[in-house]
Amino acid sequence: MSTRQLLLRFAKPYPGLIILTIILGFSGALFNGVSTALIVPVILKIVGQEVDLKSSPGIMKTLMAPFEEAPEHYRLLMMGGAIILTIVLKNLASYFSSLTSSFLSRRLTTDMRQEGVRLLLEVDTDYYAKTKVGDLINRLGGEIARASNTIANTIRTIILVITILVFVGFLVSISWQLTIAATLLLSLVTLVNQYAISRSKKFGTMLSEMSRAYSIALLEILSGMRLVKATGNEEKEYKRIVKLIRDREKADFHSQVNAELIAPVSEVMGMTALLLIVFLSRTLLKDQIASLSAVMLTYLLTLMRVLPLISQLNTLRSSFANNSSSVDIVCDFLRRDNKPLMDDGNIIYKSLEKGIHFNRISFGYPGHEKLVLRDVDVFLPRGKTLALVGGSGAGKSTLADLLPRFYDPISGSIEIDGTDLRKFNLTSLRKAMGIVSQDTFLFNDSVRNNISYGKPEASESEIIAAIKQANAYEFITQLPQGLDTSIGDRGVMLSGGQRQRLAIARALLQNPEILILDEATSALDTVSERLVQEAIDDLSRDRTTVVIAHRLSTVQKADQIAVMDQGRVVEVGTHAELLEKGGYYTRLHGMQFGDRQEESSKPRQNLIRISHEIRTRLNSMMGFLRLLIDDMADNSQERLELIDESYKSAFKILNIVEVFDDIIKLQKTWQSVAVGGENSCKELQNQTFSQVSAEFHTHLNHILSSLKVLTDDFVENIEEQNQLISNVYKSSVCLLNELESFEDIIKP
Repeated sequence: MSTRQLLLRFAKPYPGLIILTIILGFSGALFNGVSTALIVPVILKIVGQEVDLKSSPGIMKTLMAPFEEAPEHYRLLMMGGAIILTIVLKNLASYFSSLTSSFLSRRLTTDMRQEGVRLLLEVDTDYYAKTKVGDLINRLGGEIARASNTIANTIRTIILVITILVFVGFLVSISWQLTIAATLLLSLVTLVNQYAISRSKKFGTMLSEMSRAYSIALLEILSGMRLVKATGNEEKEYKRIVKLIRDREKADFHSQVNAELIAPVSEVMGMTALLLIVFLSRTLLKDQIASLSAVMLTYLLTLMRVLPLISQLNTLRSSFANNSSSVDIVCDFLRRDNKPLMDDGNIIYKSLEKGIHFNRISFGYPGHEKLVLRDVDVFLPRGKTLALVGGSGAGKSTLADLLPRFYDPISGSIEIDGTDLRKFNLTSLRKAMGIVSQDTFLFNDSVRNNISYGKPEASESEIIAAIKQANAYEFITQLPQGLDTSIGDRGVMLSGGQRQRLAIARALLQNPEILILDEATSALDTVSERLVQEAIDDLSRDRTTVVIAHRLSTVQKADQIAVMDQGRVVEVGTHAELLEKGGYYTRLHGMQFGDRQEESSKPRQNLIRISHEIRTRLNSMMGFLRLLIDDMADNSQERLELIDESYKSAFKILNIVEVFDDIIKLQKTWQSVAVGGENSCKELQNQTFSQVSAEFHTHLNHILSSLKVLTDDFVENIEEQNQLISNVYKSSVCLLNELESFEDIIKP
């Protein structure tokens, strides 16, 4: 696709605008030519020299004829008025032509960007596996801007060529001999500039490549900032980016030097050509030079108006060459025939009645000969849970990716109630599915907007119900602005468990009929995993679910477990059935649960760590309170700062106590599967822990409410403030006593 084809493709909806732009450009050129032809006769009349119209060219006779019939003392005034009128009309036409041209250029740029975004949303996921995101951003941004500049220059070139042709018509009508000579001389200017234009194309290609490299490198650094900082490579990456910036700046400078050379070279050679034409006119018209002085002056003035236009034309040619690589890149980017686009079916998905059948499917990634899945045949009944387990690279995630049609199998089919998945409308099918994966994506937006992303019309009550069911209500209410808190890029302000619970709340709100859980808890700590797993259990209830997991403990309750190895399903059955077989699943189970004793010691270690954290924060808070009680603050500002620090410490203690509550819940869950006499002992211990937690919360609620009153400056009387601080300190002492009792319980 060339520049012409690109222009025809995107300019097709705007034929009237293009025609109007060209008409305005032609009108401006015509008025420009008329005003130029009238200037010399007026000047000659002002200085008292008559113009010999009999020996003048036909065009000058035509232009001067209307004024010859006017009275002598009004003629000069009318001619001056005509010149001013034509110049005004010329500038008006040029002004509106520029506006329409710029408007058309902006619309074409917008259309190209919209087409690019639409293409990226429709293209298959395999395209993104082979294309760098930084390259795509560069194409959507810089390359399309440069290509649109080429389109804008095309329109300017059309108007410029029309203007030049109008002037050439005037020149030919005045003297065709001199015009031929001028054409030959000015052609030399174009030939000399051709070298600079060819270099512009080279520099344009270099700039495109350097812009692409810079965009890719910068996006990689921003995406991997944690790794850069963790490995201490800030200086290394800084030097890499600086080198790319400077290389691009250097190439841009050379490109500018080349481009800026065109105008002065054109001017020097143009003036040289003009002087040669003067000498030629003296030779060709030496017998008539006196009588044709007005004609010669008009010709030379018109020619001088043409020279800058020729210089502009050469500059535009250089710009075309410079941006030609961007046009090629954008043309390739906007093509659809060289990109993987998934065929869309015409059946609107409504509901699942019987089940999902992975019918003898095989799959290999495009461009790779090795099959990732081989002859997989599994049936998932409606409302049941299918767990996919196996080692890394077994094909579990790939199989799950085929269900929402991120890819299509190369043989076999996935059928919903006997209908091939490829016959369903993609949008309706995917809206019926909810996906919660290990790598949860969150937008840099509020909690509310992230949760309601799949269902923007959701009400406040629906959102709250979803976050409560996802075990996310407590931590969301503690955020500074609650549901309206911005969570940063990819949810960086939240923990891994919190991000997962938001993703589950999002899926719950969407209320999908088919659920895909891909390693949703594998990267979480023990407490977070338990909270997320509870939310997943609620999410999976009464839904058709595909679960992918490395930890077998999370899939033991599945209705059906498919064990995969090297792209094949080697065993299918329930947890108990597979253990009885003594096969691959049994070996996986033995590897994961062989160290159960070591795992059982982790809750006690967590409790010891929690005790240490509470004591650290509590000591800090009591220190601040003691300073307030002893009136050690120098002024009211320092007093407020001590109260605020006390409140922050108390709030952090509350967060730690909530983690303690999560551990108690976790131990109760382990207790429910324990057997033997140890069960009753653990039950008693958990009751003790629950009582300790209740005491912690009682004291903390009093401390936080009192400090909140003080931080909000609701109590102005200093004596009342001191009384509140004393009460807070007493509650802190009680909290410390409870902590010491708790530490006695958890001592080894």
